[in-house]
Amino acid sequence: MHVVIVGAGIIGLSTAWKLRCRGVGVTVVDPDPAMGASHAAAGMLAPAAEVVWGQSPLYPLMRASADLYPGFAADLAAASGHELGYSSAETFVCAGDRADLASLRELVDLQTTAGFDVSLITGSRARELEPSLAPGVCGAVMIPGDHSIDPRRVTGALLAVLRDDIVRVRVDALITEAGQTLGVELEDGTRLRADQVVVAAGSACNDISGVPPLPLRQVWGEVIRLRAPQALAPLLTRTIRGLVKARPVYIVPRLDGELVLGATSREDGRSGTNAGGVHQLLRDAERLAPAILEAEITDITTRARPGSPDDVPIIGRIDPGCVISTGFFRHGILLAPLGAELSADLVCERAPQSGPPGVLTAVGPERFHSSTTIRQPAGSHP
Repeated sequence: MHVVIVGAGIIGLSTAWKLRCRGVGVTVVDPDPAMGASHAAAGMLAPAAEVVWGQSPLYPLMRASADLYPGFAADLAAASGHELGYSSAETFVCAGDRADLASLRELVDLQTTAGFDVSLITGSRARELEPSLAPGVCGAVMIPGDHSIDPRRVTGALLAVLRDDIVRVRVDALITEAGQTLGVELEDGTRLRADQVVVAAGSACNDISGVPPLPLRQVWGEVIRLRAPQALAPLLTRTIRGLVKARPVYIVPRLDGELVLGATSREDGRSGTNAGGVHQLLRDAERLAPAILEAEITDITTRARPGSPDDVPIIGRIDPGCVISTGFFRHGILLAPLGAELSADLVCERAPQSGPPGVLTAVGPERFHSSTTIRQPAGSHP
């Protein structure tokens, strides 16, 4: 079997690697590998901290993928010889003021009900463990099971193991015949035939002719990378997430001393870096860790994350020769191991080996029938 994967973000690359591990030949097609949303991502592996009201279908998916991560990271590190920046340090979710603390108390109840190990600690206790936290932090949720990884290192490792299988050209269209995908056509006119095609091009899936319209939206965000002066290093040792006047913000420390600051979210269609977003991030981060303003800004990245209407990924078969894998929104790094497993299972026509019961129904594109035309394989049922 030979499979063409359209898209070389962390989802497409992880899927290609998983298929390669199963003995399947792969070709990954992308004009600019690993430079989309994966390049901006902070890399929080945070199934508990990502629990929010109204998104209960996501909880078991996030937990299942987090459970896969240690093995995924260890296998990839061994195969590539790359260090992935994996950190098992716990996460703190901090309250910027008393009103934010009230919101955190409600969130703790939701996280506990969802089965996650979390505990609420005082602001003074949080500062004992992280001395750079501001005096105004009045409480924090301690989450021992929420970790982090460096997405740029992960995609770099994936590109290394797949280096002979990358085609750096844009895909214009699917090649179809009698309702079945047989390959892809590139922008230079080249046609690549395949036994199966996996479309994992993020929000660009709808730009590929032949892909049925998918209910995707682009959620833009700014991410700032900084480095603290040597005298203050390490500024933080844990991922610090927080609410500041109800606005989310996060600071992820890397093992090499880098700090990743983010959490803006906008759907205005503007691809440039928003000055107000950068200002908001620095202002809110200062409320949690004032010394961050002593750090040097080394990079500001703006990218669009592909979101679905319910913020659950869209993974499923759109015809007998094509699988779609997109719509991961802000969970793409966390859900990469599970998404890769599910896509590989679909390609190899085997029952899912990972994820909660009914996982393919939960993520299937068929749930959007009212807005998406899916070509069902002969004899299948939605």
